[in-house]
Amino acid sequence: MSATHSIDTTPVAPHVHPLRDFWRYFSGNKGAVAGMVIVVVVLLMAAFANVIAPYAPDLTDNSVFLVPPAWQTGGSWAHILGTDAIGRDILSRLIHGARLSLLIGIAVVTISVVVGTVLGLLAGYFRGIFEITIMRLMDIILTLPSLLLAIVIVAILGPGLMNAMLAVAIVVLPHYVRITRAAVISETSRDYVTAARMGGASHLRLMFSEVLPNCTAPLIVQASLGISTAILDAAALGFLGLGAQPPSPEWGTMLADAREFVLRAWWVVTFPGLAILITVLAFNLLGDGLRDALDPKLKR
Repeated sequence: MSATHSIDTTPVAPHVHPLRDFWRYFSGNKGAVAGMVIVVVVLLMAAFANVIAPYAPDLTDNSVFLVPPAWQTGGSWAHILGTDAIGRDILSRLIHGARLSLLIGIAVVTISVVVGTVLGLLAGYFRGIFEITIMRLMDIILTLPSLLLAIVIVAILGPGLMNAMLAVAIVVLPHYVRITRAAVISETSRDYVTAARMGGASHLRLMFSEVLPNCTAPLIVQASLGISTAILDAAALGFLGLGAQPPSPEWGTMLADAREFVLRAWWVVTFPGLAILITVLAFNLLGDGLRDALDPKLKR
């Protein structure tokens, strides 16, 4: 008596590499790809500013005060985007300013991510009175207007680029603490953490080897969005005279220097403002694309 065996002919889904899967979802968002391209261009511009910029950022020329852009009557191709009130080339200052603005954004986000992740990890893992103390302190910071708090901190520490970066880092810190704490609370209830705990894993190993690696996706998204926030806040402080100080080519400081010429020399205000707008928009678009690609709930 012969036995018949049915053969399962269901096709097996091919294994897709995580990076390829990420790129498939990320590239589906055209705005995110455009944002990534702009961010890469700004990064390259900042990295090779000394090579790309036609002039030194603080080089003055008495013969070219407030020269308009090259395509406007009275303009010169020697200064494509024109010059400012003391004869400095606008294009060169914008290119060197990209280096400063990105330095501010990356430094602020690095400080905030490191401190915020540690505080959020401790609060979400140990809970109790430590969690209550940390979260109430973060709530107090969040209740204050961010720019006003940054101004108060800089006023206490004194104006300057380093103090402005520290002030902005403190202002954005609560977002990273809250995101990390929420992710840690969600992860500590999962089976793999329970199994590791039953296996005798220490608290440090549970926190940094088991829980933290699974909390990185929302932090990556928040960090990309946080760079744009940091650039914007630092530019606002520079505009108010509390951030980078002249003759630094930081974009906010350039806007502050050009305030009195806004009606008769539109280019000294317009181009730094556009640089801030485009860079901040690019990081926001990049952050939206990362969120869509890294969050399984949002994958189409």
